Amino acid sequence: MRNASMTEAPMLDPGFIAQLLPFDPFDPAFLADPYPIYAAIREKGPVTRTPLGLWAVTGHEVSSAVLRDPRFGWGDGATVADHFRTTADGSVVRPFIFADPPEHTRIRALVGKAFAARQVDRMRATAERIVRELIEATRAEAGDGPIDLMAAVAHPLPGRMQNALLGVPEEYAARFDELSADIARGLDPSFLLTPEEVTRRDQARAELYGYIGELAEQRRTDPGTDLISELVSVEEGGEQLTPDELEVTCTLLLSAGYATTVNLIGNGMLALLRAPEQRDWLRAHPDQVSAAVEEMLRFDPPVQMISRVALAEAEIAGQLVQPGDQVMLLIGAASHDVEVYRDPERLQLDRQGTRNLGFGLGPHFCVGAPLARLTAQAAVSALSALDLELVTDSPTRVPNIIMRGLAELPVRVVD
Repeated sequence: MRNASMTEAPMLDPGFIAQLLPFDPFDPAFLADPYPIYAAIREKGPVTRTPLGLWAVTGHEVSSAVLRDPRFGWGDGATVADHFRTTADGSVVRPFIFADPPEHTRIRALVGKAFAARQVDRMRATAERIVRELIEATRAEAGDGPIDLMAAVAHPLPGRMQNALLGVPEEYAARFDELSADIARGLDPSFLLTPEEVTRRDQARAELYGYIGELAEQRRTDPGTDLISELVSVEEGGEQLTPDELEVTCTLLLSAGYATTVNLIGNGMLALLRAPEQRDWLRAHPDQVSAAVEEMLRFDPPVQMISRVALAEAEIAGQLVQPGDQVMLLIGAASHDVEVYRDPERLQLDRQGTRNLGFGLGPHFCVGAPLARLTAQAAVSALSALDLELVTDSPTRVPNIIMRGLAELPVRVVD
């Protein structure tokens, strides 16, 4: 962003935020339902500029073009420097999702090779088993009382899936989940977080680095079939991940993947429970759960915004963008673009057509998307088969803006 730096902003300064963003992220109405607000912004055009110079993109076609365009990336990384790691020798390691080519290309190739389809496909039976265990345990404990689907399924399932994929020992698993949640909460820019949230994020990240480094050392001498073993040994063109890169990469996969999957399950189940005719359709077409999850991803995406920096002069929907300008792609708005989706405010599980942007697009497309989709499919398939009813139609939301999710989702099982 040319006219102001996010990293120089006073934390939680309402005046700054009002000048930076085209909406109030702390407005209860926005937290409850941002889509009418996005629609009002989109009426001004697919791209608008805020007083502090941020370009807000609401159109699906324009967002897709920016995500594919190599003229947009991270530049010096100043806006996401809080997520970098400074090593003991003073060097800085960026998570690869916040890097530009060739650094991003090198690490992405190594991670993608280790995160092969075979690693994810073999997890399907595991996901289905874990969901069954979670539901059975929760129902036995709750009896006739209400069940919080976030605590019962949406939170523990992604954690257990990721721990299984990475080969995390049972004695570490609960702590890994806690650390992943603290880091995920801190994915918002620091100026939107309280000092306590920033401290918890940074402490959790440092602790997780230590755990992963310890596991990586074990896998070097005693490799298994887990992802950490693959990342330790993977090689592409003579390149391998350094120990610091491996720790940063695994921490990123755990925190971002955890948050995305938790919120995909929670947002998707809330939408499904609010649309009983769609739940009936899914029960009649259980083999279409993959398409159903894609529509849930579009309808209320867990990742609401993706940031980019202009690396060169470029044009966005007729607007000239200069090098260094900050561009915010409002994925939530693009997912409800009336130019692309017919009746976008309606959940329609058999919707056909344009690919949604819930996991990004282009070279930075989410490497963990296959695991997130598989995990969500297992959860939705099992939960949609139960007779559930909402205890409240307006469950509490977590006050994040990058990630959109629920603090709770209380339901009753109707016998």
